[in-house]
Amino acid sequence: MTAESSVPSDAAIPEHIEHRIRSRDGRTLAVAEWGDPNGVPLFALHGTPGSRVAFWQDPTIYARHGLRRITVDRPGYGESTRLRGRIVADVVPDIVAIADGLGIGSFAMTGGSGGGPHALACAALLPDRVLRCLADVCPAPFDAEGLGWLAGQVKGNVEEFEAALRGEADIRKIAEGEAAAMLARFDSGDSDFLGGSYEMSDADRAQMARHADRIAIQLRAGLSNGVDGWVDDDIAMTRPWGFDVADIKVPVLLSYGRRDALVPAAHGDWLAAHIPHVLTRVNEDTGHLGDDEDVERDMAWLAGRS
Repeated sequence: MTAESSVPSDAAIPEHIEHRIRSRDGRTLAVAEWGDPNGVPLFALHGTPGSRVAFWQDPTIYARHGLRRITVDRPGYGESTRLRGRIVADVVPDIVAIADGLGIGSFAMTGGSGGGPHALACAALLPDRVLRCLADVCPAPFDAEGLGWLAGQVKGNVEEFEAALRGEADIRKIAEGEAAAMLARFDSGDSDFLGGSYEMSDADRAQMARHADRIAIQLRAGLSNGVDGWVDDDIAMTRPWGFDVADIKVPVLLSYGRRDALVPAAHGDWLAAHIPHVLTRVNEDTGHLGDDEDVERDMAWLAGRS
């Protein structure tokens, strides 16, 4: 079952279409659609935390590249019903339900940060439907052999994932505290909205200042009904993902920066060594938030034009 509404542009959010789609098990999935309605379908999966209300500073970019971009609140974020105990692979039936509900057959995938593993899950488990997959600053599996998973991560990340390993009560306490502090920083106009426990590179600080307004919109939407999605994302990262990246057969592009302190480049290096026939784009000078100049190139690749 789907419900659809057109959301007009206001002072900040570009015009887009909102959908509410029922999952196979009866949950509500909140979906937004941007760009060319007749373009190549592209599912874009947000980071941790995040939401479906995510858009580039030039809102014409999707239509210019012939992309029908579809964003989704993962369960527990924004207006999507929580799925307690979910693992990464549980995103796959939700994406299938959305694609079927919107009459979409094949599609491209992209996901950044915490959305990256979820995009890779679709690439691995839906080889007949996924055209290509871009995983940006994507963490490796928690049980990745030979990788010190927490090595090189900022203090705040280490505290989050250690709490997630202890259980929901502990990670919820951290997520609630961080969410409240982050939203307060947005209210005060502080572009260093992650706070002192998440010490970012100079490159990332510049990106945070440049894009703070759009990031604030996305995070406010994702956290509007609490931190369930954040909690469940962190727990899912510390569990088996439910698929093996070595089984991926569709084209995959990995993009990451050497100065990333949230998802260290060693994660990207590990994925690059374990995903068959993968393409990599590694920037020696960027961190977690990348480089604005890469975005046009990303859209062209996802549209199948490069």
